[in-house]
Amino acid sequence: MRTSYLVCYDISDPKRLRNVFKFLRDFGDHLQFSIFECQLTAKDLAACRGGLSRIIHHLEDQVLFVNLGPAAGRGDRVITALGKPYSNVDAPCIIV
Repeated sequence: MRTSYLVCYDISDPKRLRNVFKFLRDFGDHLQFSIFECQLTAKDLAACRGGLSRIIHHLEDQVLFVNLGPAAGRGDRVITALGKPYSNVDAPCIIV
């Protein structure tokens, strides 16, 4: 079963930024500057996280995986991070 994820990244080095972008093109659709939507199986997710883990600098960069639920529908939002830990921003979010 495939699950939909938003993969968002904040990479501090231009070379690593390009490498992350190129890597994620094989896993999903580029939505914005640092955001991809990916429909992944559990095996795909492990491969994606493993590959990104080898590219990023874990003390400087951050990659977030936002679980949107099954590809056929949407479930609860779950956010996990690679590198710097995720911190919830207490600011209003406007989606246009």
